[in-house]
Amino acid sequence: MKYGESIFDILYLLFAIISGCLILAKAQHKTGKLMGWAALILGCGDAFHLVPRVLNYFSNADMTAALGIGKMVTSITMTIFYVLLYYIWLRYFHESENRTISIAILALAAVRIILCFFPQNKWIENSSGMTWGIIRNVPFVILGAIICALFWQKRNISRTFRFMWLYILLSFIFYIPVAVAAGILPMLGMLMLPKTICYILMIIAFLKAVGIIEKS
Repeated sequence: MKYGESIFDILYLLFAIISGCLILAKAQHKTGKLMGWAALILGCGDAFHLVPRVLNYFSNADMTAALGIGKMVTSITMTIFYVLLYYIWLRYFHESENRTISIAILALAAVRIILCFFPQNKWIENSSGMTWGIIRNVPFVILGAIICALFWQKRNISRTFRFMWLYILLSFIFYIPVAVAAGILPMLGMLMLPKTICYILMIIAFLKAVGIIEKS
């Protein structure tokens, strides 16, 4: 179990970070650069949690604080990832920016990030309770729902991003039980594997959009 999960986590991190760097190097337009930054931020942010998680399997050192702080960093970088995804949607589909939607997305992201810094999250103890798991994720879920709806509206316009709305939806379906109740039911942590697969599929869509896969 620990070997399989560890290998998966390491391969995912390498894929996300290398893909982000590759997109940034190859992209010729700002939309592609945003995709590269999104992939890179996602991979680097997840590394703060997944690297201590892997080390925890093979080390006797106390990784409690590292795991908790890693979760906090990942929570923040995931939020930034979805904000970037909104701006990718705007540019990729040549949409005029709706001020109300933009303000809502930025406000929800700011609230989510601020909530992540509250001491009640108990990141250092890696023991956040269900109450704060719900509180800090309410704005995040609303943020994700808005972006999911935006990509759903464009599902028939682009083959590359045809299923992006579904990847977003499934990632939240897998993520929420873990974020809210994994402290009570540790087995829920296994849902992070299919959530990660959703992120891999999003990055593959970025690679296709920039034309890297087609050119390889």
